[in-house]
Amino acid sequence: MKSQSILSIERPTNEPLSFDIPTKPLIIEITPQERNILSNVGNLLVKAFGSYENPEYISSLHLHAFQLLPERITRILSQFGTDFSAGQYGAIVFKGLLEIDQDDLGPTPLNWQGADYGKLNKYGFICSLLHGAVPSKPVQYYAQRKGGGLLHAVIPDEKMSMTQTGSGSKTDLYVHTEDAFLSHQADFLSFLYLRNEERVPSTLYSIRSHGEVNAVMEKLFEPIYQCPKDANYEDEDTSDSAPLASVLYGNRELPFIRFDAAEQIFNENAGQTSEALNNLMDFWDEAKTLINSDYIPNSGDLIFVNNHLCAHGRSAFVAGQRIENGEIIKCERRQMLRMMSKTSLIHIRSVTQTDNPYFIMEEHLGKIFDLD
Repeated sequence: MKSQSILSIERPTNEPLSFDIPTKPLIIEITPQERNILSNVGNLLVKAFGSYENPEYISSLHLHAFQLLPERITRILSQFGTDFSAGQYGAIVFKGLLEIDQDDLGPTPLNWQGADYGKLNKYGFICSLLHGAVPSKPVQYYAQRKGGGLLHAVIPDEKMSMTQTGSGSKTDLYVHTEDAFLSHQADFLSFLYLRNEERVPSTLYSIRSHGEVNAVMEKLFEPIYQCPKDANYEDEDTSDSAPLASVLYGNRELPFIRFDAAEQIFNENAGQTSEALNNLMDFWDEAKTLINSDYIPNSGDLIFVNNHLCAHGRSAFVAGQRIENGEIIKCERRQMLRMMSKTSLIHIRSVTQTDNPYFIMEEHLGKIFDLD
């Protein structure tokens, strides 16, 4: 799509911008040469710094990103980081970014707690470089696995198969912006697919796919909506004192979105007023027709997402099997790596740990975790 092309950097300033309403992510085919460069860079950084969480490495991340990444990838991500235009879908698929050694990776663990991060170290370096090119800084959230590090393995867990979480599988994961219940949610997300042998489609939905802001969307700028904490929590606060927020925010002609269909609409305990719920249902009637589920990730693919423009989810599946020619075929279970980042450490300083500005302690719409 022309409006999403890196060639738009060269557009004369006096030429009017024309675009089609974006309905799908930009697809970037990684070349064998670029893939080889990335693999070598990952190996080099492992030897130089040991871990992608090494403070010395993280503090100079942007420098490494612009020096070491293939130039085309750097340019694409650098433009993506500041493109909030009407033609920007808000997600990029890097097809064939990496060659994943399936034998070295070994069997998928039963859950994310069993992940061997020693085998994932190289991938952590490469993912962090992509965020550094935006430029953005990898962060971790106490609300997610009590931090859990800068890189999260996302693995189906049979005990959580029916939940609206990354560990779920047997129900569709409704599209959502990551951590919609936080005021300082991630700006950018990356999802690196180590394996997807079940052939599970990823679902994406962009607020830009609506085109111009209409009467239904106008109502979502009002700060009258509950944003419940996600399904990992059991202590939902749906009292009259629970914080409220708008669903759309920022520029009123080209807005950002904070949205979680499962929690805001289909959670019976969300505590929405009748007005808020009616507005959300009217919006959902439009939004669900714009969800794109055409893309089935392959091993080594990566999706990069602007979390203020584009929501994500996935289709339901049975972990460890797929259907081919009407027959059930056993396979290795799905495994994905997620990284989150913020463009400014200064703007989140009020909600980060005193000794670690990359560790966000926000619990719910500005409220900080009380760990005493």
